Amino acid sequence: MSDIPSTQRVLIFDEYNGPLVVRKAPVPEPLDDELLVKVEYSGICHSDLHSWNGDFDYATICPLIGGHEGAGSVVKIGSKVRDWKLGDRAGVKLVNANCLNCEYCKTGHEPLCDRIQNYGFDCHGTFQEYMTIRDVDAIKISKDMNLASAAPVLCGGVTAYKALKEANLKSGQIVAITGAGGGLGSFGIQYAKAMGLRVIAIDHSSKKEHCEDLGAEWFVDGFETSEIVDHIKKITNGGPHGVVSFVSAKKPMEQALEYVRKRGTVVLVGLPKDSQILVNTTLLIFNSITIKGSLIGSRLDTDEALDFVSRGVVKVPLEFVRLEDVPIVYEKMKEGKVNSRVVVDFSL
Repeated sequence: MSDIPSTQRVLIFDEYNGPLVVRKAPVPEPLDDELLVKVEYSGICHSDLHSWNGDFDYATICPLIGGHEGAGSVVKIGSKVRDWKLGDRAGVKLVNANCLNCEYCKTGHEPLCDRIQNYGFDCHGTFQEYMTIRDVDAIKISKDMNLASAAPVLCGGVTAYKALKEANLKSGQIVAITGAGGGLGSFGIQYAKAMGLRVIAIDHSSKKEHCEDLGAEWFVDGFETSEIVDHIKKITNGGPHGVVSFVSAKKPMEQALEYVRKRGTVVLVGLPKDSQILVNTTLLIFNSITIKGSLIGSRLDTDEALDFVSRGVVKVPLEFVRLEDVPIVYEKMKEGKVNSRVVVDFSL
């Protein structure tokens, strides 16, 4: 297409926790099996803050263009691409370049493939105006879906949805969501309700109204509630059937193992900095508790998560910022002051 520029704006950092600066960079050329996507929106995920801080330096390149929740339009197509056309709306998610042929790819668990690349971590991500992606990795976004709303679903939304699926709960059962007022938790409450679950939201008291507006049946102050384990067991008549832990702190993760119902499942998503918690094996064994980790969803999970939003069952509360405003958003994230899904609007 003749209107594709030769250069673009990118947000990059040269060292961990260093300045986040907007620079000019070349617009990449798609390979034979790739699409060139004009990124119109990019969600800002808490994991982007982690990558900038260097919390995952063992799995992150530097310098780095961050971001992994991109949504935009196809503006150029590689010669071997068959199932996409110019103007199609495409999503760029975190996990890409999996082999498609290993045990995990064949069983729908492609995020566990050993050959994956993670956009915004070990390769440049969506905080840029144009980027290439393999055609089989891009997510098709329907024309009737709000493109800005689609962007945060590509990581935040599908991560919350997948974690709830991993809890193996039935309609009418109770799920506790820790960090319920944050970005993932806000998705989690809505997906849980849409899946027929009853939600107990656990977070700071300042998030109470927000969580209840999203559909939480109970709210528990995770910071000030005395004897929180006994309190949660009491109001749920024995504890929730499952817990999805989005909070990145050890204490609430350990408490979840104490208040979850017998034969319940605790799904861990949030990553404490040292990545270690204490597990009471007596509780684990005598109460037949299951502990699971959940990272992100597959292509199918992503399609399903988008469908909930497309049908209006799950709402995405959006806040739009410029590319230059990402450092300000990171500071708000550090202070726990982000309730909405913040999205870079490249037209601003």
